[in-house]
Amino acid sequence: MRIFKNLKGHFSTITHHKMLVMKTCFKVGLYKQGLLHDLSKYTPIEFIPGVIYYQGDRSPINREKELKTCSRGWLHHKGRNLHHFEYWIDYSINPTGGKLVGMKMPKKYVAEMFCDRLAASKVYRGQDFQPGDPYQFFQYGKKKRLLMHPATSELLETILIVLRDQGEDAAFDYVRREVLGKK
Repeated sequence: MRIFKNLKGHFSTITHHKMLVMKTCFKVGLYKQGLLHDLSKYTPIEFIPGVIYYQGDRSPINREKELKTCSRGWLHHKGRNLHHFEYWIDYSINPTGGKLVGMKMPKKYVAEMFCDRLAASKVYRGQDFQPGDPYQFFQYGKKKRLLMHPATSELLETILIVLRDQGEDAAFDYVRREVLGKK
C-alpha cells in the first residue's frame, strides 16, 4: 500500500514545513503570512501529485518534472504564492528586450521566502541541518535563477549570510529590523 505511505508522508512533510514557516514568520513579525503560507499545497492540483511523486527526501515537484518535464502543481503553486520569486516574473516593457524579467519583490515576501527556505532546509536535511545549508542551496541554484531581480537576489543572499555566519536569532533580528523595519 505505497499510496497510503505516500499520502501520510506527503501530508506530514508539507504540514511540518508549514508549521516551521509559520513559527519563523511569527518570529520576524509576519503573522498573517505565517498563517496563510502554502495553503495551496492542500488543494487537489498540488496535493495529489505531491502524493504520487512523494519520495521523502526532496520535493515531489522535482520528481514529477523529471518524469513529465512539467509540474502542473508547481505552476499552480508559484502562481498563487507571492514568496516565490517565480511569481514575480513578467515580460519586459523594454521594446528592445522582448524577454521575461524578474520584478523586484516587496520586502515582506523576500522575508517569507527566507523563512520558506530555512524551513525547507530543516525539513529535508533533518538532523543534518546546518545554518549554512540554505545559503549553499541558494548558491547551487544561482545559475538557474537568472530571472530573479538582482535586488531581490542580493537581499535574500544577505539574509542567508547572516543566518550562516551568525545564526538564526541574528537572522531573525536582521529581517525584523533591517528588512521589515520593525522593532
